[in-house]
Amino acid sequence: MSVLSGNQPEGTPTWIDLRTPDRAGALAFYQALFGWEYEPYPTGDAQGTRCLLRGRPVAGIVPDPDRTVAVWTMYFATDDCDGTARRVTERGGRLIEPPADLADHARTAVATDSVGARFGLWQGRSRLGSEIVNEPDSLIRNDLITPDPERARAFYTALFGFTPDRNKEVPELDFTFLRRPDGHEIGGIIGSPGVPSSAWETLFAVSDTDAVARRATESGGSSTDPEDTPYARMATVTDPAGAVFSVGTAP
Repeated sequence: MSVLSGNQPEGTPTWIDLRTPDRAGALAFYQALFGWEYEPYPTGDAQGTRCLLRGRPVAGIVPDPDRTVAVWTMYFATDDCDGTARRVTERGGRLIEPPADLADHARTAVATDSVGARFGLWQGRSRLGSEIVNEPDSLIRNDLITPDPERARAFYTALFGFTPDRNKEVPELDFTFLRRPDGHEIGGIIGSPGVPSSAWETLFAVSDTDAVARRATESGGSSTDPEDTPYARMATVTDPAGAVFSVGTAP
C-alpha cells in the first residue's frame, strides 16, 4: 500500500524532513528532482514547507540558518513521544530537540542514538506523517550505516522491540533487517567499518534513476554514477546544500 490513511505502527519510519540553510535553493532543487509541489506549515519557531505529491504530504523542508550542511532526518512513528524520548536517553541516546507540539499536527522530538546517528520521533495527531510512500518520488526505505552495528542493533531492539534478522542475500555485507513485533521489515542496519560516522540513509523511489541523477547535476547538486544492486538501480545524490540521500528504481 502506498497511500496511507492512518498512523503507522510504533517504530515505522513515518516522516522525513530536510533541515537546510538554503530554503529557496532546496525548494527549487527538489521540485526539479521529484516534481513536488509545496505548502507552508508551522515547525516550532520556523515556517516550514510541506512537500506534496498528488496533493498529499510526503516530506518537509525546514529552514535552519545555523546549519552549514543540510541534512535529511527520518522520524519513527510512536504512540507516546515523551515516553519514547525517555527510553532514548535511558538506552544511551541523546535528545537534540525534546518533545514538543507541532501545532495540532503531531508531537515530535529529534535525537541521536547510541552510535550518534540522528533520527526523529513522530506521534501523529491531525497529521499522520508521509501520506504516500513506496512509489516514485516518495520515501521507500531507510537503513542505518554505522561502524558499530552491534551497539546500534542493541539500541533499536530495546527502543522499539525490533527483531534483528540477518540478510542472507548479500552475505558479504554485515546487513541486518529490523522487524517490528508483527514481523514487518522497517529498514536495516549495515555495518561498515570505513564510514567516519553513523547515519540513517534516506532512499527515495524514482521511476528512472539515470534521469534523476542527470537532473540532480543539472540543478546544482551532484550524483554518483547509477549502479545496479540486487534490489534496485541506485545512485547517491548530494543536494546543493550538502544533504546526502539515495534514489533507486526497482527492477
